[in-house]
Amino acid sequence: MQSRRPGSASLLKIREESACLPASQAVCELIQISASAARAAHTASMHETPLFNADLLRRYDRPGPRYTSYPTAPNFGPHFDETMLREYIRRSNEEPIPQPLSLYLHIPYCFSPCFYCGCNRIITRDVSKGRTYVARLVREIARMGALFDRDREVVQIHLGGGTPNFLRPPELQELLDSLASHFRLSTAADRDFSIELDPRFLEAGDVASYGRMGFNRASIGVQDFDPEVQKAVNRIQSVEQTRQALEDCRAAGFRSVNLDLIYGLPRQTVSGFARTLDAVLAMRPDRLAVYSYAHLPQMFKAQRQIVAEELPSPQEKLQLLQLAIEKLSESGYTYIGMDHFSLPTDELARAQAAGTLQRNFMGYTTHAESDLIGLGVSAISHIGDSFSQNPRDLAGWETALDAGRLPVWRGRHLDLDDRLRGDVIQQLMCLGRIDVQAIEARYDIDFVTYFADALDRLHQLVEDGLARVGEDFIEATSTGRLLLRIIAMCFDRYIHTPADAAATPAHFSRVI
Repeated sequence: MQSRRPGSASLLKIREESACLPASQAVCELIQISASAARAAHTASMHETPLFNADLLRRYDRPGPRYTSYPTAPNFGPHFDETMLREYIRRSNEEPIPQPLSLYLHIPYCFSPCFYCGCNRIITRDVSKGRTYVARLVREIARMGALFDRDREVVQIHLGGGTPNFLRPPELQELLDSLASHFRLSTAADRDFSIELDPRFLEAGDVASYGRMGFNRASIGVQDFDPEVQKAVNRIQSVEQTRQALEDCRAAGFRSVNLDLIYGLPRQTVSGFARTLDAVLAMRPDRLAVYSYAHLPQMFKAQRQIVAEELPSPQEKLQLLQLAIEKLSESGYTYIGMDHFSLPTDELARAQAAGTLQRNFMGYTTHAESDLIGLGVSAISHIGDSFSQNPRDLAGWETALDAGRLPVWRGRHLDLDDRLRGDVIQQLMCLGRIDVQAIEARYDIDFVTYFADALDRLHQLVEDGLARVGEDFIEATSTGRLLLRIIAMCFDRYIHTPADAAATPAHFSRVI
């Protein structure tokens, strides 16, 4: 770890010091605005429509991590085992002020395959498999819960998949009862208990049951309403099914409902996607996620059913993205970052304004500074300075639990450099800005010296108008907010270290 040089309080001062490397020096020379003016401008810009520049987006459309963690999952290793996880949990309990807890439960089952999907899921119509899965998941909950102090409050629960509503309400209630037996669930008004829903498989009364269980937020998959697109991806879902699910959530007292869309799907057209956006906006969801379809048939078997020739061209895909940004912005939605939008009154927008927005394996969340416990097949935990992941295959997860073990497949200890870079990337992904002085004070470094290579890589992005460097900050411009992954990659040690082949850009989806 580099020690911090006395008196090096800002990037502006480094401009005059001989230690500044040539390319980094060039970045420093681009500083043209004061810190206070830039901070005010950035705060305002975070609530404006991102500036769409097709040429720049096309030029920087390359593979890169989504940064739901740093280091990313390809850098996890088998050397991390159950003994290490238990030790990190023990340490987390002994912190002077232990962090609250977030729980993620992965429900892998789906009734039918969506061809675009890259999630870890199992296709079956045998609902008895869900009951068997719940029985084992309850055992995992009990074993993990026994390791955490009961005074640590669970402020967030998320059920993802797969299709969590593959499970019937009694099975979901069993899971919630188990969680309540082994953890202290928050009763605060701002607790965040969410569930992903497929409206095609909801039955009358289901959502009302979820509300009585304590769920207060839902994410509903849509993707596209165009009939030809739905046929191409094997997901036939009506506007009315979706509207009914959303209205049921509101009637059940859910305070926030998110709808998921995807651009770049086969047979998608600008006119067809415009009709989908109009139908979605008429429902006025609290949040919207507009994901880029990543066609990786070599990694995801289901995607081999998609006819590559039916995919939109890169130019057409950019037009779809531009259309979504324009329509959502005109309808009053705030661009949060990456693929996410929310109404200004939603907690997501308020958390970003307050600086408490967090990005993890659940996406953007409103509860920063909590330990994440992943439960179920493939789930990932982030406890203290560690990541750990359960087996991705159902048999491996079941075998570990049946043997009386915690199902740890792989993981990673975070060294000081990992934590430092993770902090920088987290600030970028959530706030679009790096507070250089705060990073220097927190880690006792000189930012320009420590990140000389990163600043060299950042230089071209600054010249292209994607990033701005000031006295004590680095931030994404209005155009750069659509390319946060590209800016963050400048600070990713593993992307730029040949020895770490597991994390090369080829292993990730394209950023647009």
